[in-house]
Amino acid sequence: MKYKTLGRTGIQVSEICLGTMTWGTQNSEAEAHGQMNYAVDQGINFFDTAELYPVTPAGPETRGLTEDYIGTWLKASGKREDIIVATKVTGPGRPYIRNGSPASPKTMREALDISLKRLQTDYIDLYQMHWPNRGHYHFRQSWTYDPSRQDTNATRDDLLAIHETLAAFVKEGKVRHVGLCNDTAWGTMTMLALAEKHGLPRIASIQNEYNFLYRSFDLDLAEVSHHENVGLLAYSPLAAGLLSGKYLNGARPKGSRLTINGDLGGRYTEHQEPAVAAYAALAETYGLDLAQMQLAFSLTRPFMTSVIIGATTMEQLKTDIGAKDVTLSADVLAGIAKLHKMYPAPI
Repeated sequence: MKYKTLGRTGIQVSEICLGTMTWGTQNSEAEAHGQMNYAVDQGINFFDTAELYPVTPAGPETRGLTEDYIGTWLKASGKREDIIVATKVTGPGRPYIRNGSPASPKTMREALDISLKRLQTDYIDLYQMHWPNRGHYHFRQSWTYDPSRQDTNATRDDLLAIHETLAAFVKEGKVRHVGLCNDTAWGTMTMLALAEKHGLPRIASIQNEYNFLYRSFDLDLAEVSHHENVGLLAYSPLAAGLLSGKYLNGARPKGSRLTINGDLGGRYTEHQEPAVAAYAALAETYGLDLAQMQLAFSLTRPFMTSVIIGATTMEQLKTDIGAKDVTLSADVLAGIAKLHKMYPAPI
């Protein structure tokens, strides 16, 4: 396993991060513990979760179970000091989480204290804003995204209040470092500027989606990452399972996410099928597993700090982690570049 520095924190995190959002619905507590044990044995020292999880499906009955399962594992294993734990505070729009209210100093403190209790720890290594209050273009919202409706001064004031709250958490020792999720180049740069101006903790990372079918990070955010040392933590690297190839030709494997979350968060459209089929054919041509080809490609990106994998079976987990040992040839990389031009935005 290779390790990368998380922003400018000095913390070394495994280039593959164990994602957890199926634990509590698709995976039992025992299965979650088994995944953590195997991942650690393979050199993974980085777990990512959120107060919202699980999300397969999401709902009030299961919210928080994923953090609970990590907490019981941390207590039983005695490995808290060995693991970098990342979690997130929810943004607006979920009625069953603080009545769908936006993130604020009050709601953030409530969320943090509950997460700490669930995780059975005194501190969180990386505390992330799950999505911004002002809106964003992620979660298939790029087609209607319109930032012209944002009030600039009010938005800056909101970001400052959020950042000052995060700073208070760091000062209290409850959080070590802070990060963003589902954010933009402007949002990231504004938070960096606020940190410098007001002496607040620096944003260490940004967690956005990245895979063959969704590569918006290659543009402005790649530049931000390069110049500001804010690396990507890539979620949905297999596009919710599309890039495993298991949904090709209309297949719906029993118990899979597609049978639970309908359209895979807007990813399962008519446009993705030819793109996935083309990437699958490329992988087959060179004797590669499609999922491993995608994960190995993500690991080559210069802005990548860690790729967040997720699995519901040990077989899937072993395949995903095995991508760390896959080296893509120049011909494979050229084939990927050609397909990206043919299918630039299929989801």
